Amino acid sequence: MALLLNSSSFFAKPSVFESKGRRNPTAVFASAAERGGVAPRRNQSGLETRIALVMALVSQTSSLSQRLLSELAAETAKYAFPKRFEARNLEEAFMAVPDLETIKFRVLKRTEQYEIRETEPYFVAETTMPGKSGFDFNGASQSFNVLAAYLFGKNTGSEKMEMTTPVVTRKVQSDGEKMEMTTPVITKQSDDQGSWQMSFVMPSKYGANLPLPKDSSVRIKEVPRKIVAVTAFSGLVTDHDVKIREAKLCEAIKNDTQYQLKEGALVEIAQFNPPFTLPFARRNEIALEVERKIK
Repeated sequence: MALLLNSSSFFAKPSVFESKGRRNPTAVFASAAERGGVAPRRNQSGLETRIALVMALVSQTSSLSQRLLSELAAETAKYAFPKRFEARNLEEAFMAVPDLETIKFRVLKRTEQYEIRETEPYFVAETTMPGKSGFDFNGASQSFNVLAAYLFGKNTGSEKMEMTTPVVTRKVQSDGEKMEMTTPVITKQSDDQGSWQMSFVMPSKYGANLPLPKDSSVRIKEVPRKIVAVTAFSGLVTDHDVKIREAKLCEAIKNDTQYQLKEGALVEIAQFNPPFTLPFARRNEIALEVERKIK
């Protein structure tokens, strides 16, 4: 009877061994845990799982928010702490431009009326503007939005590219036109009737490997190296103001002993600043392509 009870007690306890001499892995794990003083792992409850998931999401959201705030601060700083070009007069001393990538150039000559620059080649995205005016608000807004859509993802690579200066607006002659300068917003004009084009300067890191526009009205072009005569002015740009400044620049270049206007050169207006910039702090540049005089 005692033997039977002991036998029952033996089989009632979890055995390290199963029948036919095979080890019970569960029992071995429990035994090892007890000897090592480590409690066996238990499954998480549904509530604990949900809490852990919420905490992970909170941590991820916090990290993302910090990154977004950091990026926002960096972008804001480009406008809050602008840069300045070398000033030739008091008017230019008040002008400031966002600290964004722009066209690279070197100054060949500087006078009281203008500056002669040699610009490096660059790429632009351009679109034809509606209407016959280069500074019509509605037409300019439509064209700007079309180009901005391309820049910020409406392209074959869904690539979001950085904003640069300039935006280029220029008049195209009916018999064709040549791509020229850009640095802020460039407006190219002629006395002949024709269409207007607006262009964005593309970030240089892409080179010729820019994503293709999804909008067929947007075209990608390369602007070659060239020499331009440039003069800066502040305030809001109007068609009438452009005509007056163009005439003054042409007259000043006539007296230059080294450079002359290139045949067929069309005026371009470069606007560097966003719309919220105060008029006196805006930097606009009017430019005409020139060439060296043959001695």
